[in-house]
Amino acid sequence: MDRIQIPAAECTNIEYRRLLNAACHAALAAGNIIKQRYDQPHTVTMKGSINLLTETDLAAEAAIIASLGADTPELPIMTEESTATHRQAPQSRFWVVDPLDGTTNFAHSFPFFAVSIALLEKGKPLVAVIYAPMSDELFCATRGSGAWLNGRSIKVTDRQRLIEALIGTGFPYELDQTLSGVMRQLETVIAKVRDIRRAGAAALDLAYVACGRLDGFYEINLQPWDTAAGWLLVEEAGGCVSDFSGNAYSPFLPEILASNSKLHQSLLQLLQ
Repeated sequence: MDRIQIPAAECTNIEYRRLLNAACHAALAAGNIIKQRYDQPHTVTMKGSINLLTETDLAAEAAIIASLGADTPELPIMTEESTATHRQAPQSRFWVVDPLDGTTNFAHSFPFFAVSIALLEKGKPLVAVIYAPMSDELFCATRGSGAWLNGRSIKVTDRQRLIEALIGTGFPYELDQTLSGVMRQLETVIAKVRDIRRAGAAALDLAYVACGRLDGFYEINLQPWDTAAGWLLVEEAGGCVSDFSGNAYSPFLPEILASNSKLHQSLLQLLQ
């Protein structure tokens, strides 16, 4: 944590700078807890047939709530694990938090997971932070000021040919209800691109689009805490985010396509 540079100085908006610092400090505190518990035995609770919850999710969430509550007491918080917080009106300003995106990976010691924090106002993200504790990578963005990885400015790729593209995707928890559609899209996309990656943490997948490790990402049935931060990261890094019809994106919609912009129309055609 001490090695990471929080790029608040790059943000010209004084208010966003304060909020970015608050989000970074909360994400780093939660990430430290996750990292410390990574190799420890876990208490696993089932939220669904394949949807896991560990004691670390709850500890990380408590750390984020405490940190954001101290730094921004005026702002409400929507978190994944506290269902009482899910009633925030989309038009208001509030934090959206996933304390541990990729819980299944964490529970299996597969080191691809992240903390995700975004500030939404009127349904759009103003500040975004995604922290991957195992790689010690802090992805940040503020609206109108750009996106950064550990203090370094990041951009999406400039690839224009699908056959050269590496695309990320994910599978919804309700796979038994969506399997035919998911497999149809997967079959269509994989035949046209260089390869597909399914790593299991949508927030980090979106951060990878923003920094150029993936050329695009798509998935269905995600939640606001999965995508809000990554949405802003991709756009501030020069990418494009929409639904599968090319309409304006909302984290309250059931589908997301993020890309480097140049591949967006071609990917939309494959997802129809």
